[in-house]
Amino acid sequence: MTKIDIAIKNAVLNAVKTLYNSQISEKQVSIQKTRKEFEGDFTVVVFPFLRFSKKSPDLTAEEIGKFLQKNMPEISEFNVIKGFLNISLSHQYWFNFFKEINSIEKYGFKKVSDKSKKIVIEFSSPNTNKPLHLGHIRNNLLGLSVSKIAEASGHKVIKVNLVNDRGIHICKSMLAWEKLAEGKTPETEKMKGDRFVGEYYVAFDKEYKKQIAELIKNGISEENAKNEAEWMREARKMLKKWEEGDKEVRNLWKRMNEWVYKGFDETYKKLGIKFDKIYYESETYLKGKDIIINALKKGIVRQKEDGTVFIDLTSEGLDEKVLLRSDGTALYMTQDIGTAIIRYEDYKFDESAYVVGNEQDYHFKVLKIVLEKLGYSWAKNISHISYGMVELPHGKMKSREGTVVDADDLIEEMIQTAMQKSEELGKSDDFTEDEKSEIFRKIALGALKYFILKVDAKKNMMFNPQESIDFNGNTGPFIQYTYVRIKSLLNKAGESGITDFSNYKSPNKAEESEISLLRVLYDFEEVIKEAEKKRNPSEIANYVYDLAKEYNRFYHEIPPVLKEKNIDVKKFRLSLSQKTALVIKDALDLLGIEVPERM
Repeated sequence: MTKIDIAIKNAVLNAVKTLYNSQISEKQVSIQKTRKEFEGDFTVVVFPFLRFSKKSPDLTAEEIGKFLQKNMPEISEFNVIKGFLNISLSHQYWFNFFKEINSIEKYGFKKVSDKSKKIVIEFSSPNTNKPLHLGHIRNNLLGLSVSKIAEASGHKVIKVNLVNDRGIHICKSMLAWEKLAEGKTPETEKMKGDRFVGEYYVAFDKEYKKQIAELIKNGISEENAKNEAEWMREARKMLKKWEEGDKEVRNLWKRMNEWVYKGFDETYKKLGIKFDKIYYESETYLKGKDIIINALKKGIVRQKEDGTVFIDLTSEGLDEKVLLRSDGTALYMTQDIGTAIIRYEDYKFDESAYVVGNEQDYHFKVLKIVLEKLGYSWAKNISHISYGMVELPHGKMKSREGTVVDADDLIEEMIQTAMQKSEELGKSDDFTEDEKSEIFRKIALGALKYFILKVDAKKNMMFNPQESIDFNGNTGPFIQYTYVRIKSLLNKAGESGITDFSNYKSPNKAEESEISLLRVLYDFEEVIKEAEKKRNPSEIANYVYDLAKEYNRFYHEIPPVLKEKNIDVKKFRLSLSQKTALVIKDALDLLGIEVPERM
């Protein structure tokens, strides 16, 4: 709650005590923002007070309204609509509020202190058998934005990545390369390393399906065919050799992974992603195996006749969770146990959050329970930031079939679309080629990031590249253009000799569009809190769109700012514009979006 919310709540408590000789608790006082269709800034719900007033809702609201207006100079007027008390704050209150926030460099942001909560946030978590794709983009953008919002809320944030660099899926691309590549490398083929390796993963799947079909034709059941297909048997042997430390397999694994890491780094740089630490599954799974073997000795987990190690979670309403296969090889759960323990040893976190798709909801529920059963009390502080799938207008993506949208291709397509639309609108006519290149990049990535982050993270979404790059409507470029419009106004003011906008005398009265803009600025602090609480960047995205819309309404409804004759009014409006630009920039930064200075 903000200062004025608290002041109104205390005044309502006092009103009920004075008017009706009744003591009520703070929980009984509900204060909300007044809905847009009604006049007012805040609304008090009076129905809980009727048993004390013994009067109708309207009369009770009227009496409390008069009391508040008399005892709070910030309140200029009130109205009553069907038992709801709508309160309007004075123009002077809004002028004072603006002067207060105008002196704050990072309005709405909290500083990190020694008492700040320490949060480890894991995101990205790619496999080293394919390039990053559109689904990874949503993961990375959510992870980065959630991290930035947590930092803005005063938390210490450690951004980590767990690279899934071992397992049967990695062996599939390795095996296909051995059989098909004839010594080719990313360098010889002039390809990004992650894309190069990804093509062999697709090649494995194509050959594997052929082998399954052939076995089924010879009378073998589909289930057995999947297990007995030659390439799958060879891939499993390769995984066993890898876990046994076979030199030849390990060398090939290292070589192909290096190709992939180099490709990943290029994509991360384009997206503006940096990690504080990168973990590798190949290093953490051993810790997980040791923990499980030790738990087996203690009787915490059990072993079946075929050697499979599992933990019985039926008492929790779940199932028997396998932790080691019959041949002793590890599963995802095994390495996640190891990684979680190593991560706690590294950071002694207050919370460990995983940004992973909603298809893994069950996995993280199990991970938390298993760690608790293994005796790790901090496991209760594990959280899962779950998100929905991303689809394209032409349908779902499948890595094995090679139908995914490569992240680099998508970024390049966005840049080309930004260039085309900008040139059609004549927005780039007077820029140098270098300036154009940088502006198109910022517009393209702003469009991509905003379009993805404006959707509630938990929902599935449809991504349409063409729709995302529009200079009108709820898009990144529209918000960026609003920022640029303000910067242009401030530059023109500077050219006319007005460089300091802060030394003005507050006007006696504000225009309705000025008050509306101030109301939206007022909300920023609470929006950051809400976005952090829900771990949902869409709260920020939709806020900054509303702010841009409100500024454009203000810009169009008042007379031209620089032609205003009253110097105090002119400076106030320039100062209001400047602060709006700063909040737009800060809000977009929380989404990982850069703002161009010109467009």
